[in-house]
Formats: sequence, C-alpha cells, structure tokens
Amino acid sequence: MAITLNYQALTPADFDKVIQLATEVHGAGYLDQTSMQIWYDKGLKNGINAGFVVYHDKKLAGFRITYASEQWQIDKWCSTELWPVPAAQVCYFKCNTVDQHYRGHGVGGELLKRSITAAMQQGAIAGVSHLWKQSPGNSAVKYFTKSGGILIKDHPDRWHELSLAGYECTICHHNCHCEAAEMMVVFDQ
Repeated sequence: MAITLNYQALTPADFDKVIQLATEVHGAGYLDQTSMQIWYDKGLKNGINAGFVVYHDKKLAGFRITYASEQWQIDKWCSTELWPVPAAQVCYFKCNTVDQHYRGHGVGGELLKRSITAAMQQGAIAGVSHLWKQSPGNSAVKYFTKSGGILIKDHPDRWHELSLAGYECTICHHNCHCEAAEMMVVFDQ
C-alpha cells in the first residue's frame, strides 16, 4: 500500500518538529530554536524559500535546509579552489534529514530536487554540502551521488570542534571524529 507524502516549503510552524527530528537523527545540541531561525532565514532569497519539509499525515517524515547563494559563510571546510563554478553562485545544502521509517523510499532525493529548483530560481548554478559519511549505511553520500553529486574533498573530524562546544554526535558523543564528504551538484541550466 502506497503512502501519501505531502511536500511543502518549510515555515516557522514546522520548527518544533524539525528540531525534534534533528535531535533524534543527529544528536542533542545539533539544532535549537535560535539556530533554526537563522538557518531558515538563510534559505530565503528573492521571496523564494529553498527549505522543505515532508509530512505523512501529521508526522514529519523529513526536512531539507538549504542556504541561498551569497547568504552563507564560506569557511575552512569549503575547498572553493576545487569548485568548478564561482562561489558566489553556489547554495549550501545544510541538512537533509529523514525519519528512519521513511528511509529508502526516495524522500531525501525528492527533498533535494525541490531545493535545487528553488535555489535555481534564487540564482544559484550549483550547490555544495558536507555529507556525514557515518550516516546509516553511508546513505547521505549514496543519495547525494545518485542525485548528481561529485566528491570535491573528504574532511576528517569535520564536526569535532562543534562536539567539544556541546554538540553530541549520535556515534562519538562529545568527541566527534566523523568524516564529511564535501560534495557538489552542478545544476542543469
């Protein structure tokens, strides 16, 4: 029996459920009301929202946070010299999270497609992300690759500093040594 999923733009009314799911999947301290508002604001540009949620009935099945181009800080984890496009035209795929009961059904890929469409309308020509290589079955890298993502560079200890500052990784707790794959999708023009 097929289930009906309702994809829609992220709104402040979704924040509590997004934070709850983020805590379940990524660990305590990953997201709170303050950071949620900041992340949401970074996804708005030219009246277009690049963040999305998906519900099954009233249950949040997943969400995608995407920052609009020129509305996010390029940091030491971004290998801009290896990017095939100008940094000013790159959005940032911050977070894609799917409830464990909805994984393997294309939810993450569909959320990414919707964010790509919105990011293109905002003026981006590519998007970059740091994917959690220790995700269950390395699903983050697998779905992103399936969606056209190419590996730019691997980054060991990507979240180590955050874990020392209070983020509790679901695997490493407060001493995270998880690795990130910096990956990029160049959009079809």
